[in-house]
Amino acid sequence: MKFLKMHGAGNDYVLVEGREGDREWSALATAMCDRHFGIGADGLLIVAPSEAADFRMIMFNPDGSESEMCGNGMRCVAKYVIDKGLSPKKGLDLRIETLAGVHQISARLKDGKVDTVRVGMGTPRFKPSEIPVAVNGTDRVIDYPIQVDGVDINVTCLSIGNPHAVAFVDQTVAQWPLLELGPKVEHHGLFPNRVNFEIVNVLDRGHLAARIWERGAGYTLASGSGACAIAVAARLHGVIDETVNIALPGGDLQVQWDGSGEVWLEGPAASVFKGVWEG
Repeated sequence: MKFLKMHGAGNDYVLVEGREGDREWSALATAMCDRHFGIGADGLLIVAPSEAADFRMIMFNPDGSESEMCGNGMRCVAKYVIDKGLSPKKGLDLRIETLAGVHQISARLKDGKVDTVRVGMGTPRFKPSEIPVAVNGTDRVIDYPIQVDGVDINVTCLSIGNPHAVAFVDQTVAQWPLLELGPKVEHHGLFPNRVNFEIVNVLDRGHLAARIWERGAGYTLASGSGACAIAVAARLHGVIDETVNIALPGGDLQVQWDGSGEVWLEGPAASVFKGVWEG
């Protein structure tokens, strides 16, 4: 099987062409994403045909679970199909289907290749039942207190097609014990389907710094949906304006949200190497 290794701000993927049912994708994702015995990646992307859009993106995490959507992954898919001339429109605008719906994509070129991609990530959802979060009696979960290993954490929860819990912390994100506490937040009883967990420092109204623990993948250098969740939570707290730059260990992502409609994500997409999987 031919594959392409790609990344979006350090959030790395193995990309293949296929269709649902071609293979046991869950097991293949676990094997290919292994960083010691496989190729190594934060996820497996399958570019598949779609009846609802130009292409369908199927995405599996390293633990074999399927993800509803992936912003950095969509940017990589857009780069792949445009650079290879696979898009039926032969332009820089695409529609990509995911489990979370159909998303509008707009790419920008540099030296004839896709360099950055802007993605419509959908409208955030806040009702606990839609995230889901096991909280009753409220329409929004903002600064909800939980305790993990004796550490008090206030989480703001929302869905960007997948569940997120965002915590604004006083300690620098580089020093906060994300590797120790991230997996415990992911599996906390408050989250029936587990959760993506983001910790954030507010630098000013146009800049945030963050680190991310991704459900099913663990610590990642970046996350597109995570960046969007961070921006939405920050806007709910009134600490940023409509557009914000989010500094992540793998690079910067830009998010725009007007406070009510669709969230827009923009960032890089890069190809690293190609090969053949023998497994």
